[in-house]
Amino acid sequence: MHKYSHINCFVPPHILKNIATKGTESQRSLAIDTIKVSARMSGQRQALAEFAAATFRVAVGGKDRIVYDARNGSSLPGTAVRREGEAAVSDVAVNEAYDGSGITYDLFNDMYQRNSIDGNGMRLDSTVHYRQGYDNAFWDGEQMVYGDGDEDLPASERLFNRFTAALDVIAHELTHGVTQFEAKLMYSQQPGALNESMSDVFGSLVKQYKLQQTAAEADWIIGQGLLTENVNGVGIRSMKAPGTAYDDPVLGKDPQPAHMKDYVNTISDNGGVHINSGIPNYAFYVTAVELGGYAWEKAGRIWYITLKDKLTTNSNFQDCANLTYSVAGELFGAGSIEQQAVQKGWLEAGLTVEGGGTTTPSDNGGCLEALLRLLGVAPVKRS
Repeated sequence: MHKYSHINCFVPPHILKNIATKGTESQRSLAIDTIKVSARMSGQRQALAEFAAATFRVAVGGKDRIVYDARNGSSLPGTAVRREGEAAVSDVAVNEAYDGSGITYDLFNDMYQRNSIDGNGMRLDSTVHYRQGYDNAFWDGEQMVYGDGDEDLPASERLFNRFTAALDVIAHELTHGVTQFEAKLMYSQQPGALNESMSDVFGSLVKQYKLQQTAAEADWIIGQGLLTENVNGVGIRSMKAPGTAYDDPVLGKDPQPAHMKDYVNTISDNGGVHINSGIPNYAFYVTAVELGGYAWEKAGRIWYITLKDKLTTNSNFQDCANLTYSVAGELFGAGSIEQQAVQKGWLEAGLTVEGGGTTTPSDNGGCLEALLRLLGVAPVKRS
């Protein structure tokens, strides 16, 4: 069985478990149901893991989207309600799913020349209104699925809005598909946390791309707008300040670390894949802000090439640090400001890039000049 076989749900299990123990009776019931559904869906995800999704859903050429309505049932994909090129409908969730998958396609296509999620023109299918009170969204191996949050609860008890409302949720989950077809990062321990981090990175970049925000302007919040006003929090995760996204009596406190010294060793959540992803998230944030401008242009390209061509199933944080540094050198030159920014990003997250010294690796002339100075010989100026 393929190692990349875990269903990728957006809301971390530690949040759902907190709700299931600390929430009201209605909140607990929905959280427990969501946990059960996610566990059952893992079987389908495993069954599909060995196949290319394009085997099931092939685009006719270019961007191709279909949005289905599950009508609060659990049968997938449901009834087709909007196809590529059709006008917006009255259902806001349908339009959000359609637009969100479209802008995600655009970022990968326009910026990284990737032909859809699988790289081979895969049709983008989405299902909205999945089940009743389903507090999650997930990529099941061949399509996107969205719950409506707890819209049926009294206003005072609602914790989650509909899951199509946050663009970075959509892009995060679709990026799990990209990882599925590329690095196939094992969904456990550090490879699993890298898997989650890659989805956060490109989830945030898609949102920034749509809003045309620079790295300095972006909020770097994952799931902004997903939590209701009843929750003391701004989102599910913060790439800028891991561990600060929420601190709530029902959801608990954001457990993400930003530095390796605070790495969380746990057997839950597949070894803390949604927790320790804060470390590589922070490394990317620092890199992007250090470089300035639009984060998808340089930092995003470095991370995309690393995901597509360098990472493997068992890659850990140190591997990712070394490989992003290497890719930055390949793309922009050894010793370039881009490579230095990558080095700084990982260093601030507690990882020293192996092979990344302070000298310019490619500048052999610079090394010669330094040697001549030590010998008391004036170096020859180079044009």
